[in-house]
Amino acid sequence: MSTVGTRLYEHTTEAPARGRLRLVQLYPRDMNIYGDWGNTLVLARRAQWHGYDVELSSYDVGDELPSHVDLLVGGGGQDSGQERIKEDLARSGPTLRAWAADGVPVLAICGLYQLLGHRFLTGEGSQIPGIGLIDAETRAGQSRLIGNITLATEDFGDVVGYENHSGLTTLGPGARPLGTVRVGDGNNGRDGTEGARVHHVIGTYLHGSLLPKNPVVADWLLARAVEHAGGTWEPEPLDDTWAHNARAVAVSRPR
Repeated sequence: MSTVGTRLYEHTTEAPARGRLRLVQLYPRDMNIYGDWGNTLVLARRAQWHGYDVELSSYDVGDELPSHVDLLVGGGGQDSGQERIKEDLARSGPTLRAWAADGVPVLAICGLYQLLGHRFLTGEGSQIPGIGLIDAETRAGQSRLIGNITLATEDFGDVVGYENHSGLTTLGPGARPLGTVRVGDGNNGRDGTEGARVHHVIGTYLHGSLLPKNPVVADWLLARAVEHAGGTWEPEPLDDTWAHNARAVAVSRPR
């Protein structure tokens, strides 16, 4: 794990900190496009506002995984980025699967979402192996699925974002979708599903960034992280007016 870039985000409430969360961003050097860093920043800031300290670190190819983590976030990347991380991800795979099974929440966007599945079959016919954390497989499509997207979800209500991918993902029986597409293409443009969930893991194609416009999802991830750290989730009442306004604008815009 890279310790040079480790940051401490201290709580902003007047009371003592309710706990400390260890947040790790996976492969920011190669998997961090379309504003995906914004998801990490939202989690750190909202945790502060809710009264928790956050120790934020990054993990890149060749680093050593930490011994403990409470929340993992990873972003999207081009096929070349997936090629660069595939061997390291395979090495880290058993640990990541064990963490997920132990209740560590994970948010994986686009390219990393694909590699948490079984494999990604590229347009050139090669195969980039995944780690099988999510029961899913992705094949390269011939055109891009791009534009604003809205989902109906069981736990989070309507979720909004922006998709930009050519990979076509199909879920197996061991994963359930994040949501059902209201507007957009989703996992593959055919079956009406978007994203995947298993344990406390969320995989999705929603960029934008996802979490600034969906604070309910952000706080769900933080609650699971607090529980994993042995604490009790005690949120503050936050003013999410800006997030709601951003959601309304995103929903109103055509694809």
